[in-house]
Formats: sequence, structure tokens, C-alpha cells
Amino acid sequence: MSESSDIPGEEWPSLRVADWAATRDSLHMWLQIVGKIRLINSPPVNHWWQTTLYVTPRGLGTSSIPYRGSIFDLEFDFRDHALRIRTSEGGRSAVPLTAQSVADFHSRTFEALDELGIHTRIHGAPNEVEPAVPFAQDEEHRTYDPDAAHLFWRQLLRADHVMQQFRAEYLGKVSPVHFFWGAMDLACTRFSGRAAPPHPGGIPNCPDRVMTEAYSHELSSCGFWPGGSDEGSFYSYAYPAPDGYADRPVRPDAAYYAAELGEFVLPYEAVRTAADPDAELLGFLRSSYDAAADLGHWDRVHLERQD
Repeated sequence: MSESSDIPGEEWPSLRVADWAATRDSLHMWLQIVGKIRLINSPPVNHWWQTTLYVTPRGLGTSSIPYRGSIFDLEFDFRDHALRIRTSEGGRSAVPLTAQSVADFHSRTFEALDELGIHTRIHGAPNEVEPAVPFAQDEEHRTYDPDAAHLFWRQLLRADHVMQQFRAEYLGKVSPVHFFWGAMDLACTRFSGRAAPPHPGGIPNCPDRVMTEAYSHELSSCGFWPGGSDEGSFYSYAYPAPDGYADRPVRPDAAYYAAELGEFVLPYEAVRTAADPDAELLGFLRSSYDAAADLGHWDRVHLERQD
């Protein structure tokens, strides 16, 4: 399969959610399968950071996963459209990314792993979605538009680039910029260093203990999600949200507080069409963090770079 091509000069590509919703929903389930493979084989890390995927030069990957004295990884290649599997012992395999049911993708992925001597099992149903149809029974989600998947990856590339810069401005505990397959979002989280009240849970098909661990400490989190606006949304929220948080003005003018989500939201298209998209997004990330840190009385002098 030939590589997808990029459009010169279009660093922030346009991708309407309505135009790729079916592909997005199929890809979401495929991402969950691969994420669960990393989860079940990796030692636990705070806030479930051992489960995430990362933006790579070709798509989204797991990074190294330990397995019986060796390591392996999986990568969604959104240029050649294949799920690539590699082992430290030299083994390689690939599952084509093409129109196929979740059940077929699930079967082919585990067949490829078995052929490489990686025998693993996962919890066989998705999280954070309703209904949670078991992967091996999901014949409904079967759409895959390679051009849309490629454009989504390019959206992630740009978001990752700016979020990495934002992450680097913080000296305190901060997560990697990583992709959570449960909600299908790219995220980065800053922590104040203080414990937080137990999270109430209540996320569809997700044990409350998962949320308790994820939100064990006071935080300000931001990210990009392929939903909520015509071309996806940047978001920012605090847990716990300090008094007055929802009423705090943030930049740019297109950003707003979505009460139903408990988050500040900035439509992707407002960033894409700005004269300086990177600066537009950085303004949102910084000002929404300011709201959490100022109103929450974080020790900003010691937590942030002062240069």
C-alpha cells in the first residue's frame, strides 16, 4: 500500500467529525484492543500511565512492553495503514488497517501476536463507552477511511507539538503527553503536589477504582479530543475544580466553559484558522491552567519555570 501524502502548507489539517465518525468509532475500538495489550503486560504506574499510547512519526504506538525477559511494541502506522508489531528478538508482523469488523481486527491482532510467541489475554470488552459490545462480537464497527485516519494523526502531531512545549514549562509533577484510548484523547496533566478527594466515578463501563487512581491528586489537565465541535475540541479542566473556576476568563475569545462537561473548551477549527495556531493554543493551555493554579492556590513559584 502506498503512503498517504500530505498537503503542503496545511500543518493544521481540516477534518470534520461528521465526515469520519464511522471510521473514528471503529478506530476507537481498535485502539482500545492495543491499549489493553499494553495494560495487561506492563507494571502499574501512577494514574494508569502504563496504559497509554504515544504520537509517533508514523501514527500511534505503545512504546516498549515487557514480555518474559524481552520486549515488544505495537504501532498504528497511519501512513502505510498497518498495525506493526516488533519484538526485541527480531520478530515482525503486521495487521492491515482496512475496512474490517472489530471482531476481525481483534482476531487478526491476536493471531499475529501468537505467531510471534506473545501469548496474552485482555479484558475483552471496551471501557468508557455504552454499550460495551465485546470485541470478539463487534461486527457493527467496520469502517476505515485511510485518508481520515491519516488526517487525524496529523491533528495529533500538531497538538502534540504544542502540548510538549506547554509541558516543558512546568517543574512539578507532570504527565507525558500521551493518548488515552478509553476516551480517545491526547492529554497532558499537571499536579499541584496535594492529594485530592476521592473521585466519584460513574464513568460508563469503567470501574470506579480506575477513576480513583487516575484522580488521586489535585490536577489541571488539558488535551485534544476528536469530538465536541465540528472538527474536534481542545479541553482543559481541574480536579477538584476550585471555587470560581467556571467563571474565570480564558484565552482566546473562542474558548468557553462547557458546564455539561465541567471543562473549558476551544474548538479545533478556531485554532486551525488562527493567524498563529500554535500561539492560539498555547494561550488557551496557559490561561486555563492559570485559572486552576491561581484559584487553587498552587505553589506556582516552585512549580513553574521562571525563565
